[in-house]
Amino acid sequence: MPFLTYETTRPWAKAIKTAVLTREMPPWPADPRFGHFLNDPCLTPEEIATLVAWADSGAPEGETAAARQNVAWPDGWKIPPDKVIALPEFSVPATGVVELTDITVPTGFTQDTWVTSIEIRPGNRAVVHHVIVELVKHRPDDVHSVWNTDAKKRDADGMAVKRIRRSDRLRDITGVEAVYVPGTAPADYRLHSAAKLIPAGSDLLVQMHYTPKGKAATDRTMIGFTLAHAEPARRFITVNPTALRDGAHFHIPPGDPDWETHTEVVFNQDAQLVWFLPHMHLRGKDMTYRLIYPGGGSQTLLSVKWDFDWQFAYDTSTPISVPKGARMEVVAHFDNSSNNKLNPNPLRDVFWGDQTWEEMMVPWFGVLVPNDADASKVVGYPRGFAK
Repeated sequence: MPFLTYETTRPWAKAIKTAVLTREMPPWPADPRFGHFLNDPCLTPEEIATLVAWADSGAPEGETAAARQNVAWPDGWKIPPDKVIALPEFSVPATGVVELTDITVPTGFTQDTWVTSIEIRPGNRAVVHHVIVELVKHRPDDVHSVWNTDAKKRDADGMAVKRIRRSDRLRDITGVEAVYVPGTAPADYRLHSAAKLIPAGSDLLVQMHYTPKGKAATDRTMIGFTLAHAEPARRFITVNPTALRDGAHFHIPPGDPDWETHTEVVFNQDAQLVWFLPHMHLRGKDMTYRLIYPGGGSQTLLSVKWDFDWQFAYDTSTPISVPKGARMEVVAHFDNSSNNKLNPNPLRDVFWGDQTWEEMMVPWFGVLVPNDADASKVVGYPRGFAK
């Protein structure tokens, strides 16, 4: 429902009262016992009392429309970018399965560039399931990336669209740089006085996942960057510890209401944790991040009751110091029973897969390290986990 005017908001006064008293709204699925986060939207008791009093008094209008100033709505960018890269326009069919599509895009950066934020802006949020942005550094003998050397598959701006096996490109990828899923805010490294490095001559490798919605649609996603004015002292690195893609181990039985899986990584150097982004699909139930210290003891950093419709990133209020040798363990549970109203089919076995009716357990997190750190060596997998 729209809350843009008093006339459209007043009929929902009682529902607003109920939603804020039960803390259903604003949505925030993090367990308040663990962690404090900069982007926590929860209302204070005083704010809740104000809304309840307004509803109980008949939801009066207050200032008249003539006295109120018009809201200056932004143009769509939450962070005004210094540089924008527009992807090709895609046609999304009304029905069927749209396989993941990878797009290589030249960044145009001719020298090493530090960026302070990355915002992924879908052109049509109704059909964009997710977007993952990675960087590809070219080897000296590979000017245009080995999997996109066919000039006929590039457009006038040098973009290339090609479905490829992700295993074919792993040696060239520096890691996940930014992620869009419904509900996420832009990746703003300025919150932590840090930046990400884009090496000179790199390509962006953008994974687009579209989901048909019953009506043919088009999308043109854009990626915006803000640029650092000076080299930062700290580098922001996104970690994707999904060492559990083996289908033999990721297998949710039919009807299981509380199936568990986990993954973990080991820190190879001191770092500071500042950001989390859990991701699951329709059978996701909860996800918990726990830090296990090398000398003993542990700390729960974030525990989320999963909601596919509200996929938040979590920016820590203060950095969490992590010593070399500590382990990050992430545990997730899934509900494949008929009690899960979002479950596409509680009678089927569920395996790892890209589509929404399949499942994922992706516990992204972000760390700060010195600006000369090697992103590929900050964490590693313990014995028994295959990357």
